[in-house]
Amino acid sequence: MNPTTIKDTKSETISFKTKPFRVNSWDIIRLPASASAKLPSRGQVMVEGSLNGYDFQTPLEPDGRWSHWFKLDATIKRSSHIESNQTVSLNIKPVEQWPEPDIPEDLKTALQNHHETYTLWQNITPMARWEWLRWIRSTSKSETRSRRIEVACSKLKAGKRRPCCWNRNLCTDPNVSKNGVLLEPSQ
Repeated sequence: MNPTTIKDTKSETISFKTKPFRVNSWDIIRLPASASAKLPSRGQVMVEGSLNGYDFQTPLEPDGRWSHWFKLDATIKRSSHIESNQTVSLNIKPVEQWPEPDIPEDLKTALQNHHETYTLWQNITPMARWEWLRWIRSTSKSETRSRRIEVACSKLKAGKRRPCCWNRNLCTDPNVSKNGVLLEPSQ
């Protein structure tokens, strides 16, 4: 993720404690329902905040059960000194201005091969680009992913600014979900 200037919102800071857990090989934090209910959307939400005193920014993904979660990457785990089965303290706040997402090579190539589509991609908001990426990544099959990239380019060329006809409130990462719901912790 490329950093950009973050515009503060009028939203309140949401504070809570929870324990990270593991799904497959991912360490995850799921927000308590009471914390998630304070967010402006049941879909993906960009937040900034602190975890055990470490400042971070990340998108919160829906869990398919009306709450949200995020993956603890190596930097966050190391910097916030998280150990297994430890209760952690979080303070988060939604932000209005989303950072630019990292664009996967297959999508970048497809966009660059169609100059008009690439221009349209550049003219949509960063939040819309995050949604396109989320839709493209929401499959474990490479053929489906390739087809979604083709469809995204076609829809962008037709003037569509966001993917349509899919439930943004579901957990869409195939590494940690099944049928749109975040998997339970693995043993």
